[in-house]
Amino acid sequence: MRTPVPVVFDLDGTLVDTEPLYYAAGRDLLAAHGVPGFTWQQHTRFLGVGIRDTLETLREEHGLEAPVEELVAEKNRRYLELAAHAEAFAGMRRLVERLYAAGSPLAVASGSSPSAIEAVLESSGLARHFPVRVSAEEVARGKPAPDVLLESARRLGVAPGSCVVVEDAEAGVAAAEAAGMRCVAVPSVAGGGFASAGLVFPGGQREFEPERAYAWITGGG
Repeated sequence: MRTPVPVVFDLDGTLVDTEPLYYAAGRDLLAAHGVPGFTWQQHTRFLGVGIRDTLETLREEHGLEAPVEELVAEKNRRYLELAAHAEAFAGMRRLVERLYAAGSPLAVASGSSPSAIEAVLESSGLARHFPVRVSAEEVARGKPAPDVLLESARRLGVAPGSCVVVEDAEAGVAAAEAAGMRCVAVPSVAGGGFASAGLVFPGGQREFEPERAYAWITGGG
């Protein structure tokens, strides 16, 4: 019998359609601090990047006076107000349920705060599938560094090289490569940073095939 494959999922934009919620929270936060007109295109620069790293960059670029800790807390509050509306992508839910039924150890590795991860998994109905959840706030460096993925493997009790990562962002794919993990990429936005992924669905969620992804993950690529 084949050993179940450990799989580490990104959360926002991969498992759950939350990027519009994060964008709205960030846009409203910046507007409240005197920076109106933050666009979706500007938001896409930070896909896959942890909330603290994102806000440190925006704080410097826009000369915001509030401490980064205050900005992080305020954005989390705004985001959690919206998180009750988070829904899992249908194809991803099917993939998760099939892997879970097959006994694959599953983890979430996300740039979101621990409270946001918890809220989104609960609201989307995926919480029971993911006993291991790692936030970038719990490690030294967020994606594209591999820290959050390596910590996920450690908590799962498996070797990093045995894991497969499922990601939507270039930063996450880079983190998977740095961690020595195979990767399935389901891009949220088009880009050139997905070449190192072993399986790519160029059209993102609209082209995602859970059965094909499951076969690739469990078949060794």
